[in-house]
Amino acid sequence: MRLLERMRKEWFMIGIVLAIAGAKLEPSIGVNGGPLKPEITVSYIAVATIFFNSGLSLKTEELTSALVHIKLHLFIQIFTLAFFPATIWLFLQLLSITPINEWLLKGLQTVGCMPPPVSSAVILTKAVGGNEAAAIFNSAFGSFLGIIITPMLLLLFDP
Repeated sequence: MRLLERMRKEWFMIGIVLAIAGAKLEPSIGVNGGPLKPEITVSYIAVATIFFNSGLSLKTEELTSALVHIKLHLFIQIFTLAFFPATIWLFLQLLSITPINEWLLKGLQTVGCMPPPVSSAVILTKAVGGNEAAAIFNSAFGSFLGIIITPMLLLLFDP
């Protein structure tokens, strides 16, 4: 019975492993233009569903109380949009002396300057029992800030 309880508790990680295994066994299902149509389902439907589901499960009081945690929001935004890109930049400085392809380094730099995907931040926070309201706020706010800050970081941290 303990195994069943553990599986119920870790349903999200089990689902991720099964999705990865399924993609390895039959990758043609998830390609652009394939039966799942990821160019539509992932880009629009999945993200909207995650926000809608999270919004339904939150009480208005939880969301409004999450907005007043200014120190938390500052920490998350500074970590995501300043500390992490600076750390990636230092890592890229080390990698630049190796024979790694220049375009791979530029891709890593770009990903390092972008805010994390909204859907994964909200889902993972919910899965571990974290402050879902704060995750939703910071994901949305970070994405809007990322529109302005990411191009500036890419210019600033050009390898």
